[in-house]
Parts: sequence; structure tokens; C-alpha cells
Amino acid sequence: MPSITRRDFVKKGAVGAVGVKTAAGAAPAFGQAPTVMAPRSVKPVVVSSANGHRYKNGGPRTCVEEAFLRIVKGEDVLDALIAGVTILELDPEEDSVGYGGLPNAEGVVQLDASCMHGPRKRAGAVAALEGVRTPAKVAQAVMDQTDHHLLVGKGAQDFARAMGFTVEADLNTEKSRAQWLEWKRRVDPAHWLDPAKRAAENRRVWREMVAEGLLDPGHAWGTINCDGITPKGEIAGVTTTSGLAWKIPGRVGDSAILGAGLYVDGEWGAAGSTGRGEANLFNQSSHLIVEGLRRGLHPKDAGIEAVKRIRDNTVEKRLLTPEGKPDFYVSFYILDRQGRYAGVDLYSTYNGRKRQYAVCTENGPQILDSESLLGEGPPAPTR
Repeated sequence: MPSITRRDFVKKGAVGAVGVKTAAGAAPAFGQAPTVMAPRSVKPVVVSSANGHRYKNGGPRTCVEEAFLRIVKGEDVLDALIAGVTILELDPEEDSVGYGGLPNAEGVVQLDASCMHGPRKRAGAVAALEGVRTPAKVAQAVMDQTDHHLLVGKGAQDFARAMGFTVEADLNTEKSRAQWLEWKRRVDPAHWLDPAKRAAENRRVWREMVAEGLLDPGHAWGTINCDGITPKGEIAGVTTTSGLAWKIPGRVGDSAILGAGLYVDGEWGAAGSTGRGEANLFNQSSHLIVEGLRRGLHPKDAGIEAVKRIRDNTVEKRLLTPEGKPDFYVSFYILDRQGRYAGVDLYSTYNGRKRQYAVCTENGPQILDSESLLGEGPPAPTR
């Protein structure tokens, strides 16, 4: 990765005047509210899952770098964040997001995404979208061009085609297809095992493939969440994913669901997540975190409150380690209206790897260790 000094980083980003993107004389998109200027000044920040500072898709910048530079140049906060996550969606080496994401049990890549614009108080999402490499942009189009918040399946694909997005027959890469074929060879989901047996079988296969170096242990669920705040205090967020690897076709996790995989309140902050989507769906964790910010909690404390609730509500034996702890990870990326941020996780490590997150400020991009509730975690993803 090419090095960049703090002076060069800030110099490149701060040349443009900070402002709000306008289109003089252009008619607003359907339902578009005027941009609200928050009466405060903060230092701009972009926070994301750790993969937001790992992939460049052959370009000069990672997700958090791209988003931050666009924010300080005055671009709309959500446009900047989506430009950032698009880098990952298009990168064939990132197999948990977009093109080349690990497919479902039938070998089909189905993508989910959501976005929320704090100043405009608008949101959009898509789920089980096939054939479009950039679901976050489609989610933004749902927000801008319809009166809806969520389109799914074939309807989402038809909408994307109508909006001019390219629809491809297959989003697998050679790598993702090979991984699916190997999984298929080792475990046959057509038997429709009961949940306990299915979990045990998936545990065995995942650990085998991780041990053999065939799978990244952190990509059982995948995903990137990215949230940002501008110097004027404008907040937005986006979450995009290819979802749980080898999922039952049609399964939708938390990433496309407002309040679960993403929530933004333009007056208080933003939160998003990666990890076991079912845990977030049950607990509506991102909404819980932002409500914590509203009550005055620091982002770290709001995140810890959410992972405590996940721990307390995880009671099924199949979801627990022998020690009675959750046998999965859930990570949160949190930003408040003051520009304070945190990464919070159930565990400090997972499969022996540190749980981390990415942030970009005027000091440049960083990978930081996440705060955790339970210390070292289980050895490998299981469900």
C-alpha cells in the first residue's frame, strides 16, 4: 500500500470549498426534501468496518479515504460514502460485498444494501438483488426516485434495470464459484437438516475450509458499513453486503433493514453493523445505539449497551459456545453528532484475529482495535 503523509492527505482533500452539492435549475427527485443545514461545526470523520481500509480495486484510495476526501471537497455526505463503498462492491478480491461476493446455497450471488441521509431524513434499500454489482447505488436510487424504503428480489432488479443499471447474468468470480463448489461438495443443503444438525455441519465445513486456507474466517457474514459526518454536521450512512455465505436463497439479513444493519438520525448520529444479521434483526441494534446517542451516551457506551442486549437475548443452545457465550460475532461502527466515534464488538478477537474498524479524519486513515464486551472470542464462524 503506497504511503501518504498527513500533510499530503489533508492538502489533497481540503482544496475544494466545503459546501452542499446543488444542481441549479434541476427539478428535485421524487420526494426529495431540501437539505437541512445543522447549526454546528465539527471535524469531518468517516468510520467503517475494517475492510473499508483494505481494498482499493486497483485505484489510489480505500473506501474511507475516498469518502473523506469527497466530504472535505464539499460533496453530499451520502454521495461521498457511497462512492467509498462502491470501491469494495466492484473489487473482485473482496468476497463479502458486491461482485464476487460469496453466493447462496444455489450458487447465486444475492446482494443487500441500505442507505440513510440524515439532513434529508430519507432512506432506501434493496434486498436479494441479483445481477447488479453496486447495490448501494440502487438503494440510493430507491431513496431518490421512489416513495418506498425497500425493494426486493426481481422487483429490485427490474427497478435497477429501469434506472439504467447494468444487469448481469452472474456476479460470481472464478474464486467465489470455486469456493461455493467446494462448500457444495462438502455439505449438501438439499437435505434440509434440522437447525441443530445444519449448524453442526456448517461448523465442521467452515472450520475445515478455514484451516485449509480456502476461506477468510471473517467472511462468514461479510459486509461493509460506512458512516460519515461533514464539517457542517451533516450525517449519513450506508451498509452493503453479499450476505451470509451459502445462505438459503431469499434469506435477507440485517444490512437492508433500517434500524438493524443501519440507522441514522441526522440530529444525533449513525450506527451500522457487520456480523450475524439475525442477531441484529432480533434486537434492532443500530436503532438502539442511536437512541443511546440521543440519551447522551458516548458511542462506545451506546455500542456496549447493544452487544449486552445481544448477549442476553442469545439463549438457544445451538447459538452458544460450551461456555454459554454467543458463538458468533457482531460488530458496530458508531458516529455521533460531535464527531466522536467507536468500533464495538462482542469479542476482542475472532478466530484469533483482532476485531478492528477503520476511521479517516484530518490525520489520515487508521485501522483501530474495537472495544469489546467478552474478550477473546470463538475460534471460527459457525453459522
